Amino acid sequence: MTNKLLPTQLVGSYAQPDWLIDKARLGERLPPRVRAKELWRVGEEYQQEAWEDATITAIRDQELAGVDVVTDGEICRESYSNRFSNALAGIDLDNPGSAVDRTGKSVPVPRVHGEIKRIAAVEVEMVKLMKRYTNKAIKITLPGPFTMSQQAQNDFYATDAELAMAYAAAVNEEVKDLFAAGADIVQLDEPYVQARPEAAREYAVAAIDRALQGATGTTVLHVCFGYGKHVDEKPDGYSFLGELDACCADEISIEVAQPELSNEMLKLLPSKRIHVGVIDLHDPKAETPEIVAERLRKALEVLPPERIVVAPDCGMKYLSRELAFSKLKAMVEGADIVRSELGLA
Repeated sequence: MTNKLLPTQLVGSYAQPDWLIDKARLGERLPPRVRAKELWRVGEEYQQEAWEDATITAIRDQELAGVDVVTDGEICRESYSNRFSNALAGIDLDNPGSAVDRTGKSVPVPRVHGEIKRIAAVEVEMVKLMKRYTNKAIKITLPGPFTMSQQAQNDFYATDAELAMAYAAAVNEEVKDLFAAGADIVQLDEPYVQARPEAAREYAVAAIDRALQGATGTTVLHVCFGYGKHVDEKPDGYSFLGELDACCADEISIEVAQPELSNEMLKLLPSKRIHVGVIDLHDPKAETPEIVAERLRKALEVLPPERIVVAPDCGMKYLSRELAFSKLKAMVEGADIVRSELGLA
């Protein structure tokens, strides 16, 4: 694990190669909640090798850009959540349900028709692959239990709170195995605490704490307003953020760049290290290092450097590889500018 101040890392996803996934079809739709195998350009018999090769390429891009903590880029996922959520027992894969997405549209989702249980490890082999190809600290991401409960049709549990706790138990098993396999950081993605704040206030923190119970490494919770690809206008404040200071996650990852987040929001997490989003993923051009530096300087008005991690707003899944790499380099170089100004270089 890096001890560097103002360390840089992806939120999770990186740009998938065009030869691997049909990015035009991917971009035409909302992030899939059920499996969407039709998006892959590579036949099933070659997918595992293709996923591994593309993951190695994503690792190399991060290393070339100078990123301090690398991820797998979520290269073998159709979305941040559906690979894990559809790998669990209790899901009827042949008869999906439906639920209202955070955009207000009804979309196909996993239909829960039995007890949610983890059948086998989902991302452990990816951690092992990363350990073989990089000496840097590594982070792996999972969908959070609250968000999965909101992205499902519940035909089994008495309440959605019970469903969230069942998801949390499954996530917890995976979290423990990921750390045992060598992950330095495990992140839970919980965008729906922002989208559904009333329900989140009832049971999100309890579910998150159950999911991270007994974690033996650094834990992060990511909260966002939705991919820049799909959301043009974002508020300058979160509807559910200060409540997360009570959860057991060590760090909280938030969007700052695209929504031009108020510094007052950063004050709502006094006990957490904060991943400050300095890359606007809705902007079709790469930021300059100076733009990144200025965004960091603003955050430093209210946070000491030891409480800041430098990151994009959200995942880079919908960007071209060229643009994603350019934004990564700007992020690293902007952090270097500020680190030098603070005498930390």
